[in-house]
Amino acid sequence: MTGSGTPLFFLDVDGPLIPFGAPPPGGYPTYPGPGPYENPLVARVDPALGRHLLALPCELVWATTWLEDANDCLSPRLGLPQLPVVDWPVTDDEDDGHGGPPHWKTRPLLAWAAGRPFAWVDDEIAPADRHWVEAHSPAPALLHRVDPRVGLTDTDFATLDSWLRAAS
Repeated sequence: MTGSGTPLFFLDVDGPLIPFGAPPPGGYPTYPGPGPYENPLVARVDPALGRHLLALPCELVWATTWLEDANDCLSPRLGLPQLPVVDWPVTDDEDDGHGGPPHWKTRPLLAWAAGRPFAWVDDEIAPADRHWVEAHSPAPALLHRVDPRVGLTDTDFATLDSWLRAAS
């Protein structure tokens, strides 16, 4: 394996941490926590997710358009330290023969990983992303799509923990 060391864990916010879409009957649950925040959706972030994230054998990295706002708003709510943040370059993704262009995050995440194994958790992962990473990553990679209506679940954490331990 080209990449070595602790696997990276690229974490999106909208979908994995903040459920959205058609709300369940009775609406989305909200949780007390540090605040107030300008974004009312932050109340949907379950602070208990932080201990699950910290228990994973990986290096956590924000991979979200929230950028540093994820550290400012969400890290305290989740009990996380300040995490590295992927700074998104401006790109013009084109079809590379694998059924369409990958998501605009795919290439920058692979570059950020720099040969290390990584898991990417997002609600927008598609087959084109899996094909592109499979063809270009020198290290193992798990692209784990989360249902944006429910966010990260115990089942997701079990899958991620198992994969990350195997990739270490």
